[in-house]
Amino acid sequence: MSLDPSFVGRTYPPTAPYQVGREKIREFATAIGATDPAHHDPEAARALGHPDVVAPPTFPVVVTMAANRQIIEDPALGVDYSRVVHGDQRFAYTRPVIAGDELVCVNTIEDITSRGGHGFLTTRTDVRTAAGEPVVAVWSKIVVRGEA
Repeated sequence: MSLDPSFVGRTYPPTAPYQVGREKIREFATAIGATDPAHHDPEAARALGHPDVVAPPTFPVVVTMAANRQIIEDPALGVDYSRVVHGDQRFAYTRPVIAGDELVCVNTIEDITSRGGHGFLTTRTDVRTAAGEPVVAVWSKIVVRGEA
């Protein structure tokens, strides 16, 4: 089943708020080898002007991967997740993610193309605080491999 191009422009409902925890930021930073003290020590983060520890730049993947289930699990779109490989990821920040943030995601399908028998799906996830403050936009491209 190929991806349905009529989904381009579709926006999904906002997700439930995700509470960003200090320990979650520390664990993520440790897992990726991010040693900057601002990711681990609240005092180091405060010295830089932040109210608490600051998440590494790729941390929003924790929130957006879960949010993207809305798209991946939409049966009408036609994504066979067993055939998916990661294509690209990029971030455009308004401000850093900080421990204590409550983040809400809104997913939009920006592009669907087909090349060489493979489907290419580009999504944008706008991440805001529960109060509506913009934090980061995250673009993701996945490739749905065609049948061999």
